[in-house]
Amino acid sequence: MKKRYMYSIISAFLCISILSGCAELDNLFVTDDGSQEQEDEISSLGLTPEFDYVIPESLPEIVVNQVGYSIDSNKIAVFRGEILPDTYDLIDAVTGETVYTGNIEQKGYNEATEENIAHGDFTDYKIPGTYYLQAEVIGRSYPFTIAEDPYNSIFNAALKQYYYNRCGLTLSTELAGTAAHNACHSKMAKFKEDTGAQIDVSGGWHVNENGKRDVVECCNAVNNLLLAYEMYGDIFTDEVGIPESGNGIPDIIDEVKYEIDWFLKMQDTTSGAVYSAVSVVDNSSTAYQLYIEPVTMDATIHFAATMAKFSYLYQNFDLEFATQCLKASDRAYRYAGKYLTDVSPEDYFFAAAELYRATGTNTYRKAAQNYLENEAELDMDNDYVFWGCVTYLSTKQTVDAKLCNKAISTLMRDVEKISYDSKSSKYLTEGNKEQGNNTELLQKMTRLAVVDHIISNHEYTTVLENHLHYFLGRNAQSISYIDGVGSRNYQILNEKMGIMKQVDLNAEFILMISAIYGN
Repeated sequence: MKKRYMYSIISAFLCISILSGCAELDNLFVTDDGSQEQEDEISSLGLTPEFDYVIPESLPEIVVNQVGYSIDSNKIAVFRGEILPDTYDLIDAVTGETVYTGNIEQKGYNEATEENIAHGDFTDYKIPGTYYLQAEVIGRSYPFTIAEDPYNSIFNAALKQYYYNRCGLTLSTELAGTAAHNACHSKMAKFKEDTGAQIDVSGGWHVNENGKRDVVECCNAVNNLLLAYEMYGDIFTDEVGIPESGNGIPDIIDEVKYEIDWFLKMQDTTSGAVYSAVSVVDNSSTAYQLYIEPVTMDATIHFAATMAKFSYLYQNFDLEFATQCLKASDRAYRYAGKYLTDVSPEDYFFAAAELYRATGTNTYRKAAQNYLENEAELDMDNDYVFWGCVTYLSTKQTVDAKLCNKAISTLMRDVEKISYDSKSSKYLTEGNKEQGNNTELLQKMTRLAVVDHIISNHEYTTVLENHLHYFLGRNAQSISYIDGVGSRNYQILNEKMGIMKQVDLNAEFILMISAIYGN
């Protein structure tokens, strides 16, 4: 391994006596009346050395997916260094024997991370086991596995993270393990505008360590979870290990319904408006207090879109509850319609598209199609435009073929660019030097996952897999961003870097890995 020094701060001046010469030492002695030299006791050179080191960080120069590779997938490692050998060895981590020797190829400079790097492809090796790579001069990689299904536990853990985030529910040791706790934040909540009024808003998912629950953030998570289920439903089981497991409904749908139940509590039943969040304020005299954040148009229109999307998919499991959700969606949409100057056109389009698919009502169709007709360029970087277009494309209701072509051609163009830019990087993703753009990368993978479902393109599946490798350690800083896996996990560096603890990013990760499993 080659040591990379993050910082090295040395605050001491050494060897003064050597540099200054013996003549300078006379100044350290005091002569009494010029007759007798008196030597003071000298314990140092007048300076107290203080050493303030940051431990040098040693990173591997052979970078791999630290969890592993499936048997039949492409298996590529990244090699870093100005001078690289021509070959590398794949070594059995148990026996220490070399089982495969490959060539180091495609050497070049990666501008995004300012490194000279190359690839080693060991796709042909398919024997299950635990291994590491080793090469002369640059050392060895972190260990990894080759297995039939190395990602199943990660997939289930990502799904179960929402159970761990549940508020207002006792999590049992049997199901939650060390995350078990008694029901939290179950007391009545006060309105910030009128602290005398209180209502029950228990339930939902925490979005941060303070216990906050946020409508818009969780709507975004639900939308991607439902999209994953809609496209790749066959891979979701009823055995994740949540209280509802075994009830005949896929656990991803059960988990979403837990959040939907909370959404319904956040709607004002008279007006249809939606309160934006529930915050927690600690108070030494009352332990804690819950406050309901005011109504916002963002929360209201997002609620309308998400509830309609859920009702459309949930009608096969419980038609009565699905109808209740659809009515709540319509009330929110109508309320937002009274204040259109405060509503984003993109959000309104998304809600109209979902309601049109769920109901077939002409009012919603006109609203959705007006947006598509009036926008010269559809911005697929905007989640609500993207989700609205996907829903419009997938509806069984009557649609405009020209508008469908406009949406799909824009989406295909954007995905082609994502694919091309990813393949142009030596890390096979668009990760930047600081690795601070994971949110952007996951968003792009949701686009790729949808198009891959539509046309089943092997090239796109490979790009998705390369991003999974990236998030599991095949990146410039050798960081695994997924909880509990990898030799160098984000948790030892910065707890805020993880993907699974963020409800919206975790949903995008689930959609990405669903596309890999589903193809």
